[in-house]
Amino acid sequence: MSAHSAAPALTEDRRGATRVLWMSTLAFTLMFAVWLMFGVLGVPIQKELGLSDVELSWVSAVAVLNGSMWRLPAGMLTDRIGGRKVTIAMLLLTAIPCFFLTHAGTYGSLLILAFLVGFAGNLFSVGIAWNSAWTPRERQGFALGLFGAGNVGASVTKLLVVLAPGLVVGGGAAASGFFPTGWRIFPAIYTIALVATAVLTFLVVPRRDKVAGAGKPFSEMLVPLKHVRVWRFSLYYVAVFGAYVALSAWLPKYYVDNFDVPLKTAALLTATFIFPASLLRPLGGTISDRFGARRVMYWTFGAMMLTTGILMMPNGHIVIQHADGHSSDHLAYSLGLVPFAILVFLLGCAMGIGKAAVYKHIPEYFPDNVGSVGGLVGMLGGLGGFFLPPLFAYTKQWSGFPTSTFFVLFLLVVGCALWMHWTVVHMLHQGSPDLARHLESPTPAAATAVN
Repeated sequence: MSAHSAAPALTEDRRGATRVLWMSTLAFTLMFAVWLMFGVLGVPIQKELGLSDVELSWVSAVAVLNGSMWRLPAGMLTDRIGGRKVTIAMLLLTAIPCFFLTHAGTYGSLLILAFLVGFAGNLFSVGIAWNSAWTPRERQGFALGLFGAGNVGASVTKLLVVLAPGLVVGGGAAASGFFPTGWRIFPAIYTIALVATAVLTFLVVPRRDKVAGAGKPFSEMLVPLKHVRVWRFSLYYVAVFGAYVALSAWLPKYYVDNFDVPLKTAALLTATFIFPASLLRPLGGTISDRFGARRVMYWTFGAMMLTTGILMMPNGHIVIQHADGHSSDHLAYSLGLVPFAILVFLLGCAMGIGKAAVYKHIPEYFPDNVGSVGGLVGMLGGLGGFFLPPLFAYTKQWSGFPTSTFFVLFLLVVGCALWMHWTVVHMLHQGSPDLARHLESPTPAAATAVN
């Protein structure tokens, strides 16, 4: 191919990559909004159906479960047939249970439909594989970070509640003979948006898709999953993404219960966590491109341990009973609404940057298997979002401390940081055994040089 004929083809590829990036990000933002809508809608749902905290936690949990368990096959299918077909199909399939959710009237039907609607979350691994196929390696950190910023969809329902709080008032009666009122108006709106986005994707993105794994057997795509490294990346993603999903669903009720704020305020405060945890993802990708993903992960885990370490401290004081019978209070501690919101905001910043850093590793180590590896990492990260909300509810029930939520997250992050650091030290030891021996038993000359 001559230089003259190659230039138009390269330009067309860039235009196609741009259209794929923006349309996949739009679709993912909408699907993420659908996936996590039960976080803020849980408050009026709980009031209408008379649910306990544990029962309510399972509504969000089953949605997160179904939005995670198909990420591996969805990523592999994208590598095999292309992201355009898979994205359009998933948008239309999600619209069906979303429509029927407007008629849910019992806890059982709500659980079933929440599970089915949760299928929306699986679009993540589709978009990762689709954009990796279209984007040059040197820009993949930024592109995957920008696509991942579609996590901001978690705040769409919350912002609608803030801007139009009257929408969630009322039961399921029809308005104008067609649209439901109360919390059911949200799945009705999302049903229309899902169908419209499917049509728009069909019209905008290139018909001739790029397929990274065309003709590759599924068994071959699964080979990289034997590497321990893939499972380590998955645990990192539980900490930066699974915890993000869990907190997005958990924080509105946390604010209402512990700071006695109205739902509108709780939704707005939760959005201050969601926005940095989503919109900083492109920045995280850019920083990872420049400084390396592992270094960024050290910064991420350090910030997360600091913030969760403070947030997990329960309000209270130490009471000392003296010998003469009187008592005195010491070391009183109480975290007010503003400091709490600031710390949660900083936690969101760390998660947003860390999510991009985790996925920067994948095309670097597994360039030909982004769909399967990215799918597994996304699946296990999402499953973390499934297990964490019930774990938050049960630890609160067992301990009596609402702040036990952040104790769970603190332990998770510490585990990830220790595993990563042990891996780095082990790699350095293997790569420089002579240096390791000198450090452990330095020769006189080496000791003199060090001193």
